Amino acid sequence: MQRSDFTYDLPEELIAQRPLADRAASRLLCLDGARGVIAHRQFRDLPSLLSPDDLLVFNNTRVLPARLWGRKGTGGRVEVLVERLRGDDEALVHLRASKPSAPGTVIYLAADPDAEPGDECLEVLGREDDLYRVAAPGKPVTRLLAELGHMPLPPYIERADDAADRERYQTVYASRDGSVAAPTAGLHFDDALFSALAGRGIARTEVTLHVGAGTFQPVRADAIEDHVMHAEYLEVGEAACAAIAAARARGGRVVAVGTTAVRSLETAAADGGLAPYRGDTRLFIYPGYRFRCVDAMVTNFHLPESTLLMLVSAFAGREAVLAAYEAAVAERYRFFSYGDAMFLTPCAGAREPA
Repeated sequence: MQRSDFTYDLPEELIAQRPLADRAASRLLCLDGARGVIAHRQFRDLPSLLSPDDLLVFNNTRVLPARLWGRKGTGGRVEVLVERLRGDDEALVHLRASKPSAPGTVIYLAADPDAEPGDECLEVLGREDDLYRVAAPGKPVTRLLAELGHMPLPPYIERADDAADRERYQTVYASRDGSVAAPTAGLHFDDALFSALAGRGIARTEVTLHVGAGTFQPVRADAIEDHVMHAEYLEVGEAACAAIAAARARGGRVVAVGTTAVRSLETAAADGGLAPYRGDTRLFIYPGYRFRCVDAMVTNFHLPESTLLMLVSAFAGREAVLAAYEAAVAERYRFFSYGDAMFLTPCAGAREPA
């Protein structure tokens, strides 16, 4: 298939620049992938779309305030984006500067791009592929980020982060530090909605996938099969596997909240049966893939020609998904991270035969 098979027209004003005041006040476009039927609902309607036998699977990763600003000893400005923590004192990062940074380069950090740097710093240790390995002398990296870091809002949000983003670009159940982008389908859930789900007896479990900056990298290959997927770290534990087995035993569906939960479960089920998994994944899901674990999904709207749009197209059918996106544009839905959501069920042939 071609990258151009996954494009659509989106008016710029439909890209949500800020979240709604109420997390669960978003709209929910429901797409029946088997029939291609579209319905327009509210996100608070989600409990009514689920059975008490169903299981919701959430990604509990927590977004780091991963963007830092600083200057080299020569005075050159540097933007740092932490991609992955390496223990307390080291990290793999993206560096944006006018010149490459050699090992031994010290970057003195500032509170914002225009502020004067202080004594806190990072030292460049070397390269690992496209990333730099840096050390934080004398202070854990997470503490540096807490004190000086900014929330790494996606590039299509055309404003600087502010204090509100520390809470709103974060799910209410986030517990494990490690992401540079939010698992955005989870941003719609709040305590009231969890109470409504519990009131219907709908169970939940958690996995972890730390979202990397590669999630925003465009697909450059014309033939999508030639795209090389970025690596992200994930964990699917024994508790999640047991919860899924129990849902299957009672006849319920496994409902993944977000594409990160989808990729976590499908990676853990790659050998045919779901099993605990810990490690990196480069799983690239596009039409033709047969899902082994996921029966339904909640997801936000995704960028044209993105790997995430290809994933949801594999699940609910490319033509049906693009028709749903066209309907969402016509109905003035809000798009991307701070936007509205979809509830998807699979098209014919999307699931591996039982």
